[in-house]
Amino acid sequence: MYNDITGFILAGGKSTRMGTNKSLLRIGGITIIERVVNLMKDLFKEVILITNQTDEFKFLNLSMYEDIHNDTGPLGGIHSALVNSTTEKNFIISCDMPLMTADVIKFLIEFPTKKPITIAKADNFIQQLCGVYYKNLVPYIEEIFKDSKTVKDETNPEQTKRGCSVLELIKNVPAEIIDIEKEYSGYQPGTYYNMNRPEEFSFIKDMLV
Repeated sequence: MYNDITGFILAGGKSTRMGTNKSLLRIGGITIIERVVNLMKDLFKEVILITNQTDEFKFLNLSMYEDIHNDTGPLGGIHSALVNSTTEKNFIISCDMPLMTADVIKFLIEFPTKKPITIAKADNFIQQLCGVYYKNLVPYIEEIFKDSKTVKDETNPEQTKRGCSVLELIKNVPAEIIDIEKEYSGYQPGTYYNMNRPEEFSFIKDMLV
C-alpha cells in the first residue's frame, strides 16, 4: 500500500451520453464507482472523491471535494484534487474504468521518471484520466483556466463550457507518456476501457459478469 501517494477518483461528469449517472450503474450487485473505490483502497492509504454531486456519493463514506473552477471538465477535477491533496505525488483515475487493474496502476507509479505527469498510451489513445499527477502542477493548470474561453459543449450543444483540456496541460508541462503495450508485458488490451454510452456499459457488463 502507498502511504505517500493520495488516490483520487474523478466523478464530476454529467453522463449526458449515458442518460443517467454512469458511475452508479450496477454490475453484479455493486456500482461501477464502488469497483473503482475498492481497487483504489487496496492501493492507497487515503482515497478521496472529486465530485459536484456529493449527496449521491455519501454512501461511499469517502472524503469529497467539489471543483473549485466550474465548467472546466476533467481538468477542473484534477485541479481540485491537487489543490486539496496533502501529498506531492497523486494518482488520479476516472470513475468509469472498472476494468483497470492494480498491476497497471503500480506499473505507472513505479515507472522511473522525474516528470510531474505519468500516463499511458494504450488502445490507440493517450489515457489522460488514469495516472500520476504532482501537486506542483497547480499553477500551470490555473494558467490554462486564466487563458480559457467559453465554447459550445459538444455533448450538449445547448450548453457551453470553458475550453480547458487535460491534453493542453500535457502539452505544456513535461509528461511521461508510456507506450504501455510495449513497455509492460502484462498489459491486457481494453484495461482502460471507459463507458460513456449504454452500449459501452453493456460491453463492460458482459466482461465482468
